[in-house]
Amino acid sequence: MIGLRSGTVGARFTMLYAVVFLLSGVGLLGLAFLLSGGSLSDVSPAGDLPGQGSVIATQQHVRELEDQLAAVHSQQSRQLLVGSLLALIVMAVVSLLLGRVLAKRVLRPLRLIAAVTRRISADSLDQRLAVTGPADEVKDLADTIDELLGRLEASFTAQRRFVANASHDLRTPLSTMRASLDVAVAKPDPAPSTVALAARLRRQLDRLDHLLDGFLVLARAQHGAPADAAPVDLGDLIDAELRERSTDVRRKGLSVTVNVPPATATVGSPALLAQLVGNVVDNAVTHNEDGGWIEITGSANAQETALIVETGGPVLDQRKVDRLAQPFERLGGERTGSSGLGLSIVAAVAAAHGGRLALLARPEGGLLVSITLPPAKVPVEA
Repeated sequence: MIGLRSGTVGARFTMLYAVVFLLSGVGLLGLAFLLSGGSLSDVSPAGDLPGQGSVIATQQHVRELEDQLAAVHSQQSRQLLVGSLLALIVMAVVSLLLGRVLAKRVLRPLRLIAAVTRRISADSLDQRLAVTGPADEVKDLADTIDELLGRLEASFTAQRRFVANASHDLRTPLSTMRASLDVAVAKPDPAPSTVALAARLRRQLDRLDHLLDGFLVLARAQHGAPADAAPVDLGDLIDAELRERSTDVRRKGLSVTVNVPPATATVGSPALLAQLVGNVVDNAVTHNEDGGWIEITGSANAQETALIVETGGPVLDQRKVDRLAQPFERLGGERTGSSGLGLSIVAAVAAAHGGRLALLARPEGGLLVSITLPPAKVPVEA
């Protein structure tokens, strides 16, 4: 594991350049100070004595000259020391600035690689960095990332193709089994056990058909941005789905409240968005308690379109609720009555449209499903 934190490499480069620069400056200033001090101390006072032929200066005059030379030397030393300290301070500031500039220049290719890599997602794995330049360590890193993206793209493509092909190919044996059941029941005077067995098998075949439909929708949603994007009114989709599920709503005695303004619209695939709304409403109806309630709220602004579906019920564990967006995850681990793909399809469709799904266990009990999608840029036709 690489233990570097964000932004620390540039600071380390800056400090490294600054320290090296400062050490060099300190060494040069120290050398200059020593050389300057040695030259002053080696000056002979006799060289400055006035010559008057063979007259020899008195010893008192020599001491006065020595005191003057010592004072001049001390003053020059102080001036040199002060100047050296000022120069060192200036060099410290300059070294930090130059170190920062050099660090940015050295790390610029890495920042560009990080920015481009950050924009690449599961829906755009066909993009590559394609860094040009000399064959150095930076280009080697970029080429390695491109190779990794290529392997990821091949893996994702193979996975999606397998799910789609398997779902298509499994429909043929299911259709054959359904036809065989119809032939067996259509015979004159079929045995009651045969009719009961055929009814049970049909229910299982219907469940398999629903599961395969879920696989196909999930594979299509994960394939990338929809090609048939158009403005879609989420309120119309909700009304249509509630009419479709009206029998189940009455059978369970559910109270449904809808507050979705007409302008609650987004842009995307009408088929996938209809599946998204259908799965959310189906989840709210199927997994609700008898005599429960459903509240559907919609809103839209310039930044996003939001759809919130709340249901009552027992208090749920948030850790288990967080896993419901994964395929085949169910609360309590039950394996009946649900394919386990409903909310995972919702999450995949929302992500394919640039949105997101959020699941929250209500403190009072029940579940809150929040879906945010990009807003519609053009009015939706009535």
